[in-house]
Amino acid sequence: MPILLNLVYLVVLGLSAPWILIRAIRDGKYRHGWSEKFLGRAPLRIGDRPCLWIHAVSVGEVLLLRPILAELARRRPGWEVVVSTTTDTGLAVARRTYPELVTFYAPLDFSWATRRAVANIRPTVLVLVELEIWPNLIRAAKRAGAQVAIINGRLSRRSHRGYRKLRGPLGSTLRRIDAIAVQTEEYAARFVDLGVPQQRLRVTGSVKYDGLESERDNPQTLALRKTLGLAGTDLVFVAGSTMEGEEAAALAAYRAARTLHPRLRLIVVPRHPNRFEKVASWLREQGEKIVRRSEIGDGHRNGDDSAVILVDTIGELSAVWGLADVAFVGGSLMPGRGGQNMMEPAAFGASVLFGPHTDNFRETVEQLLERQGAREVADASALRAAVIHDLDDPDAATHRGAAGRAYVLAQNGASIRTLAELDRLVESGIAGKTT
Repeated sequence: MPILLNLVYLVVLGLSAPWILIRAIRDGKYRHGWSEKFLGRAPLRIGDRPCLWIHAVSVGEVLLLRPILAELARRRPGWEVVVSTTTDTGLAVARRTYPELVTFYAPLDFSWATRRAVANIRPTVLVLVELEIWPNLIRAAKRAGAQVAIINGRLSRRSHRGYRKLRGPLGSTLRRIDAIAVQTEEYAARFVDLGVPQQRLRVTGSVKYDGLESERDNPQTLALRKTLGLAGTDLVFVAGSTMEGEEAAALAAYRAARTLHPRLRLIVVPRHPNRFEKVASWLREQGEKIVRRSEIGDGHRNGDDSAVILVDTIGELSAVWGLADVAFVGGSLMPGRGGQNMMEPAAFGASVLFGPHTDNFRETVEQLLERQGAREVADASALRAAVIHDLDDPDAATHRGAAGRAYVLAQNGASIRTLAELDRLVESGIAGKTT
């Protein structure tokens, strides 16, 4: 199995090489960490304390670890924690957010790379965030005596259909996973359908709720309000985690609403950093003056109250949501993306809008809509009408925001339940090594 997987991975890597090279030259992506990724040159851990190796793919997964890592530091100060990521931006955010931890690029799922990385780290438990089923990495960890867990597990309908087709080849890998802490009963049922034993599953809720800031007067949001030059009388429309085409819908909504509400400001936060330049150029082509967050240093202030604000920095969207009166969550107007995290703006009590394509957050969407804590818009025209409606009827918008915030705050506690699972696995791992 490992040899066959290696061959498959090498073929895929070879076919992808021209695209990787183009992206490296054009966007600066994929230039770093190849010795760690391809050869498994993970940091060499010294000492024999219990160790959690937590693998979080990119920025979103890295940031959701904050409540778990804070609770770990408080309850288990004697444990070591190392964090790996796959992307350049994920590693940059991990190093900035957790400077006290060892952070590194995860190995690609080649048998030699995973074997070497596991030998260097010597984890007691390998912790995979959300849905990272890498057969060679899991196999190497188990052969080295480590326990393996998935935390904050999620399995969308689309992912379930894909994995179901591979249920035979993936069966042995799934059986090696010692515990899966999933967000919902629905996700648990899908894992069971793939062959995961029921006794290895726990419904712990979503850690994303625990890590959410819910007070608008938090230091990061207050500093951004000042830096971006937002007055107390300004109305703020934030379009966050936007994908191709969604900036156009947001701009059209802003222009229509601003004719009725001259104090309206638009903040656009594209989902992917490699689109920052493209979105900036496009906004200028549309005749908009723009202010780029990256060009306003801390301690300075934007003085143009008619410009569209483009947040072209990493890791600030959570604080930006705290500025929003009306919040549009991107990745949802066009099919294929599955939506982005709408819990963050809901936690602040913003009036939350999103499109119809939100499969990745199906249960959250259902719960918010059921409580009238958010609003779904069918297309760009509906988005424009919804923004205007919220600004024309601030009482209704405030009520919707309060309902969404109440739902989010009621979900806290997933981090504690997840840590209980990790406690159990660490104890099992230590017991297994001493017998």
